[in-house]
Parts: sequence; structure tokens; C-alpha cells
Amino acid sequence: MRLSTKSGFCFLALFLSQALPVHAADLKPEDLIAHHLESLGTAAVRGANKSRVIQGIARFKMLVGGGGQLEGKAAVVSEERKLNIMMKFPNDYKGEQFISDGDKSYIAVTTAEHRRTTFGEFVMSQPVILQEGLLGGALSTAWALSNLDRNHPHLSSGGLKKVDGRQLLDLHYQPKKSNEMDIHLYFDPETYHHVETVYSITLATGLGTSVPSSSDQVGLTTASGLPGGDPTRSSKQQEIRYTLEERFSDFNTTDGITLPSHYNIHFTQELQDGKTTVYEWDITAKEVVENMSLDPRNFQVK
Repeated sequence: MRLSTKSGFCFLALFLSQALPVHAADLKPEDLIAHHLESLGTAAVRGANKSRVIQGIARFKMLVGGGGQLEGKAAVVSEERKLNIMMKFPNDYKGEQFISDGDKSYIAVTTAEHRRTTFGEFVMSQPVILQEGLLGGALSTAWALSNLDRNHPHLSSGGLKKVDGRQLLDLHYQPKKSNEMDIHLYFDPETYHHVETVYSITLATGLGTSVPSSSDQVGLTTASGLPGGDPTRSSKQQEIRYTLEERFSDFNTTDGITLPSHYNIHFTQELQDGKTTVYEWDITAKEVVENMSLDPRNFQVK
């Protein structure tokens, strides 16, 4: 009898562990979002937090199309729907800076030739990424899912999907002002933490003549070892596919708010002729401060 009872408990525990993701997969978008927001902190704590400053270490690598890496500093500064994401490197490639005042956005010129990088041009070409608080995910108070009453996107559930080797909950996010880009938000089915966002779009041409070469962007080496190696310069008329992947991990709780301490960005540019470039930025948070008084100039759109 004891063995039978013990076996019954084991079976029940196994059943519950397997049933949880299945139940989560059936959630409506509004219920999934409610669970996700609760995973960040209680409604009272979230409502009391109007600003946030995250500071840490930034690393940059060219994964495909070149070589080398850089290390510098990073910060994610936010106040309600306003956002400033910065990565700074001691190099000809100075990093990235993305600013939104909640309505308009600004992307800094950060190369030695006083141009935006391909990544900067991409974000500029798709303003909803910044203006709706998608970039940076839940790291900022501007987070899209915390401001649905302002953004009014179309949301649909994709159920459980295998992403990067694990089962995640898929939420399709369609901005009200744009239907060109495909945006999917992914969540852990047990904790409801937001762990990944994938944006993808195919454009008939490149991002414009202001895009610098790969060597200009990073001050390192391109695959060919020659300046002017950016394929968009000589392939303006072919279709180019851009994919932006944001990954979030290592969640920690500070002042009642649970946030990822590790933020990883992959930006991929693929041409029809097979040429591919992949860049990676990696941010590790070292300090999180809630409700800090912030200078309005942090969110000044130039």
C-alpha cells in the first residue's frame, strides 16, 4: 500500500509538471500578458516605479562577416514611456544610442565617418521598435506590454513553439501603425518571464546610402579585410532580409521588481546572393536603481 501511494504521488507530480506548459499554451493573449506582468512584480510595486536606471558592461562581436570584439559600458535609462539605451566603446565605432521621448525617436551617429551603423539605420527605419517600447523588453518602464492602453497593438497567441532548443510561449505583436515587420515575443511557460523577441522584415533595397561599411562600423576587420565591405553598397536593388533577436536571461529581483540581468542582441543582414553579416551586442547589468530623479535631457530627441 505504501509503495502504491508513493507511486501515485509521483505520477501526480509528473502529470502536473507536464500539464503546466499545456495549460499555458491555451492562454489568451490578455491572460498571458497578465501573468507576465505579475512575474515582474505586484501591480502596486509596478505602479509605484516611474523610472529606472540600469548600468553595466557591454560587449560587441562580429559573428559573421568579420572578426574581433570590443568591451565598454552600457546603460538603459527609462522614465514612464521615455527610453534611452546606450552602449559605448573606446573605438572608432563608438557604440549605439537609441532615444525615445514616447512619441518621437532619435538614433545617434556613432561611427568614425559620422554615420549611423546598419543596426542604427534599421531601428530608424522601423520607429515602432522604439516608440512602442519594444527594444530592451521589460528592462525599461517603457516596455510595450506595460503600455498597451497607449500602443493598441493587435495581439495573437501562437501557443508553444520550440525556440533555440526549448519550448516557449509565442505572442505575435502587430503594431497598429505598421504591418511590414513580423514581431514575436516569447515567454517561459512556467515563470512567464519574457525571454526573447524576434523581429524580421524583407526590404526590396538596402537601408540607404548613409550606411557605412562594416570596417567603418566597428573599426575592426571585415571578412574581405578591405574597407567598403558592406554588401548594401553594391547590391541596392536586391531584396535584403533583416532579423533582430533580443534575448533576456539571468533574472534577479531588486526592490520588488524581477528583471533580466543579461541582455543579448543579434542583428542579421542576409542578401539574396548569400552574403550574410551577423553582429552581437551583449549587456550584463551590474546596478539597477528604481525611481531615480532623471534629467529630462536623457530623453531629448535631437
